[in-house]
Amino acid sequence: MAKRLTCDVVVVGAGMAGAACALYAARAGLEVRVVDRGAVAGGTTGAGEGNLLVSDKEPGPELRLALLSARLWAGLAQELGTAIEYEPKGGLVVASAPGELAALRDLAARQRSAGVTALPVASDQLAELEPHLAPGMAGGVLYPQDAQVMPALAAAHLLRASGARLHLGHTVTGVLRGAGGTVYGVRTDRGDLHAPAVVNAAGVWGGELAALAGIRLPVLPRRGFVLVTEPLPRRVRHKVYAADYVADVASDSAGLRASPVVEGTAAGPVLIGATRERVGFDRSLSTRALRALAAGAVGLFPFLRRVRALRTYAGFRPYLPDHLPAIGPDPRAPGLFHACGHEGAGIGLAPATGLLIARSLTGEAPELDLAPFRPERFDTEGGDDGGSP
Repeated sequence: MAKRLTCDVVVVGAGMAGAACALYAARAGLEVRVVDRGAVAGGTTGAGEGNLLVSDKEPGPELRLALLSARLWAGLAQELGTAIEYEPKGGLVVASAPGELAALRDLAARQRSAGVTALPVASDQLAELEPHLAPGMAGGVLYPQDAQVMPALAAAHLLRASGARLHLGHTVTGVLRGAGGTVYGVRTDRGDLHAPAVVNAAGVWGGELAALAGIRLPVLPRRGFVLVTEPLPRRVRHKVYAADYVADVASDSAGLRASPVVEGTAAGPVLIGATRERVGFDRSLSTRALRALAAGAVGLFPFLRRVRALRTYAGFRPYLPDHLPAIGPDPRAPGLFHACGHEGAGIGLAPATGLLIARSLTGEAPELDLAPFRPERFDTEGGDDGGSP
């Protein structure tokens, strides 16, 4: 290559996935630059709740990715201390009716066979775990491996720990490809960065970045709202959500889906999610979505009826049609690697994603089989892009 290399790898995206890719690539001995047209955690990461979940995943490749990430997050928390507000609080999934409880326990049994710790909780035991939970629930399952971080802080600290040089406020306008289509860097509105590897960690804009390289990756935005209450004494001990949340995560519906997820934070406010809908990049406030969030939260914790919601925010989850992220090298554009499409699980899955990308960059054997996450898989599956947004 005639061009002088700027670095070993350019990571596009300064959110959680990009930060994790930068961290593990740097620890593998690579010189890393991170490019983002905005600020650190300025996209999906900054609008997330910080969920680190295994509880909402069916046995399969995503759950294996989540279990690896859970171990990595625990190690990162040891390194970074309280700076990222890591809380191994555990998750409590509750069912309001016997039929829901039976389905939840069936899922838990299958998850246990895949390595998840899932503890059945009888109806009369729920109050011991969550004294302010609404009475009359049929039962639940406790997931001690579920945890939480403050996502913007965590992304910033991972980037700082990586030592990567940041190029914030730089818009990528092209992916540079040489003879034979090999990638050799990116073009930005402030100049070119030359490297033998480019990592697409652009989140909901991952499809647009792929298109700059002349390839297809059908990433779509899936909007979600979060309600934030006034600061409170800790009254919600775990990450608590209704059993139907798992179905909403797996849904392909473009319409509004809402199921309550309630959790306290180290700073005091209670976070209330979660909604999902495909409306493109429309950031308009949806009173329908907010009413659904409030009603669902009060249904789980009646005391919230008397609590003020101080603000709400919206974010866009990077959705791929089969609900699995794209991770690894792209054979259609040698030198391009993908780390995007995690939908609402990107905070939790980021460390494992970053480690797998670093292994791919250095030619080492990955900890997990990358085949289910291969980015070119949509070229051979009927061209389904999940419908229009």
